[in-house]
Amino acid sequence: MTTAPAPASQPALRPVRGIGLGGGLAANILNMVGIGPFITIPLAISAMGGPQAMLGWLVGAVLCAYDGLVWAELGSAFPRSGGPYHYLLHAFGPARLGRLFSFLYLWQSLLIGPLSIASGTVGLAQYASFLAPDMKPWHMMAIAAAVCLVNTALLYRDIRSIQRLSIAITVVVVAACLWIVFSGALHFDARLAFDFPEGAFKPTGAFWMGMGSATLIAVYDYGGYNNVCMIGEEIKNPGRTIPRAVLLSIAIVAVLYLGLNLSILGTLPWQTAQKSGAVVADFMQVIYGRWGGVVVSVLILIASWGSALVVLLGFSRVPYAAAVDGRFFKPFARLHPKGRFPTVSLLFMGMASAIACFFSLADLIAVLIVIQTLFQFTAQCVAVVMLRRQGAAAPGQFRMPLYPLPVIITIAGWLYIVATSQPRHIAIGIGMLALGVAIYLAQSRREGAWPFRMPAWRAP
Repeated sequence: MTTAPAPASQPALRPVRGIGLGGGLAANILNMVGIGPFITIPLAISAMGGPQAMLGWLVGAVLCAYDGLVWAELGSAFPRSGGPYHYLLHAFGPARLGRLFSFLYLWQSLLIGPLSIASGTVGLAQYASFLAPDMKPWHMMAIAAAVCLVNTALLYRDIRSIQRLSIAITVVVVAACLWIVFSGALHFDARLAFDFPEGAFKPTGAFWMGMGSATLIAVYDYGGYNNVCMIGEEIKNPGRTIPRAVLLSIAIVAVLYLGLNLSILGTLPWQTAQKSGAVVADFMQVIYGRWGGVVVSVLILIASWGSALVVLLGFSRVPYAAAVDGRFFKPFARLHPKGRFPTVSLLFMGMASAIACFFSLADLIAVLIVIQTLFQFTAQCVAVVMLRRQGAAAPGQFRMPLYPLPVIITIAGWLYIVATSQPRHIAIGIGMLALGVAIYLAQSRREGAWPFRMPAWRAP
């Protein structure tokens, strides 16, 4: 990989700090409430064999809340585009291990970015099949890829116009969720919601494996509370706005998800729900008839489209941040002369996500979470500890309460998810990590960078 410093012709160009708390919340919530909960509720029920799957959602919410404290502290300390790239670089040393860790984050982002975006658009296309039951698999793949390309075109503009659009979509998404929850509350049957099979909570090996799978699914659905950290250089008053956006979005979405689960499980028998391909549409169809299923399907399509849009927005800033530092291909540092957004980085992520749409949704989700958990999420917990040891917080910087308890709980949670994942997904994650290390070492050896750079006293 050839690296170079940022283009000399653009030294004065910087991203615009145009996003406030409302825009930050919208960026997170749209990422979180995409297609995820609308297609994964049946998967969670199947994983645990009954409505006790709600326990997985609660465990996932607690884990994400503690991890949110990690993101809030790091995002407040380094409000930069590409967030974790800078967290790991500075925590582990820009001239030492930080070079490797920041490169590995970039490496995984080139993979998980398109996977994350594609998982949303593939799910969108599957929900569209409720409206068009005769849709062929290749039709759904084509729709998913087309949405990725359309979103790329929509993001090719000034960030401030995207903020207005994301807030408007968030209002629609939250309104749809409230309608679903309210409808379920009016028809709630506690006998259905708490129809636990015999031995549902017996702490057997199967129970803990099922809990791990359900928690992985919940983490995927909650994922996105960190999106505001990816666009830190475009956030107003980031020391206060980033932590608030992270923690408030987790709380808001946790309440919505609990309501969604209870509404569906209190209306549809769990044996029926776990076999549904469009469970929310089937749920609303039971209550309102065909028109209810159609309307909610349209609203879910809007939600999943908006989610894919903001995920693409966040991940498109990662290669840009690395290129500005001279650690990635020079063209990725290019900003649009008027809109001041990363052009090449955005186009790459958009095209790559369109290609990823031709893989299965289940594998996209599982590999996505395992890869992030194996390296990034655990490494960031260690980064918080190392940064605290390096010095005092800057004025106005957020500090997590009860430190280091949130860090310990978060690491334990991530290790539990990996340990209960399927071996093939773990193998893919380890293989991708090993390949990234090999690429970094080959590049560093060629450039004479750490760990191959000779100490000064041995230099000729």
